[in-house]
Amino acid sequence: MKKGLLIFIGLLLLVLIIGYFSQGSKDRHRKVLKLGHGLNTRHPVHKAMEYMAERASELSGGELEVQIFPSEQLGNEKECIESLQLGYLAMTKTSTGPMEAFVPRIRIFGIPYLFRDSEHFWKTALGPIGKELLAAGESKGLRGLCYYDAGARSFYSKNEPINNPSDLTGKKVRVMNSVMSMDMIKAMGGSPTPISWGELYTSLDQGVVDAAENNPPSFDTSRHFEICKYYSLDEHVRLPDMLVISAKVWADLTDSQKKWLLQAVDESVAYERKLWAEAEEESMKIVEAGDVVVSYPDKKPFQEAVKPMWNKFLNAENPNDKAIGELILKIQEIK
Repeated sequence: MKKGLLIFIGLLLLVLIIGYFSQGSKDRHRKVLKLGHGLNTRHPVHKAMEYMAERASELSGGELEVQIFPSEQLGNEKECIESLQLGYLAMTKTSTGPMEAFVPRIRIFGIPYLFRDSEHFWKTALGPIGKELLAAGESKGLRGLCYYDAGARSFYSKNEPINNPSDLTGKKVRVMNSVMSMDMIKAMGGSPTPISWGELYTSLDQGVVDAAENNPPSFDTSRHFEICKYYSLDEHVRLPDMLVISAKVWADLTDSQKKWLLQAVDESVAYERKLWAEAEEESMKIVEAGDVVVSYPDKKPFQEAVKPMWNKFLNAENPNDKAIGELILKIQEIK
């Protein structure tokens, strides 16, 4: 009987030892990736990233964990991008606007009226040009993982609608920290004012700026429609959101972790596009119910106003601008 008890205790200890070292091995390989961004938790892009995090955990059996910090908890877009370069932060979601300062070729997305419609945009983003642009920041420590749909950006304002470029004269318009966005507002006759997304509600409320521009879900979830009662759907630019990972962090991932993460990201893109279509429709209902006057201005005057921006790149001689001009022509050829 004593012999049997000793055998039982020995087997139990063996199981515990195996379990301990097995768990220790898992913990050694477990990777936690922190993702910071500026959107609130109602936004469809945030929900898509939550889905991505869930799938990464499921695919990896818990070995890969993505922790998400929304609402600028870890800094604004520019600060998060800089943290990626230093390796302090693993991932961020940013509009392509702030990425221009780090990866010059990303400026292509800031060309007003470059894309004919959503289909034209996605053919570009999912094709060779889009993939090339995701990889363009590698040398700067930034690796693009995917694009998320951010629809088309349009003007919203406090005191009167913006149905013609002349309506922007004398108005201070909030823009992202983006040279292309500032150049666009100047070309249309307005006064561009860079303000971080988290500070914009107060800036609109206090009259620091007269207007801003963004897509319907952002206009809705930010509650900016409580202040701005005019929404003019001129759809001047399609700036996608980008999910970006630190090149330093990416290099530290195992091949399996990279595979799991990329699969989770790809699945989240399809999920986000579905969410986005639903969110745009729902957001328009919400802002209209909030007594916002929605207008659909003629786009031709706006397109004419920004022609100098196109010509700057199409006729460029310096290499960086010339590269943008060549991309413009290639994108226009996509059917």
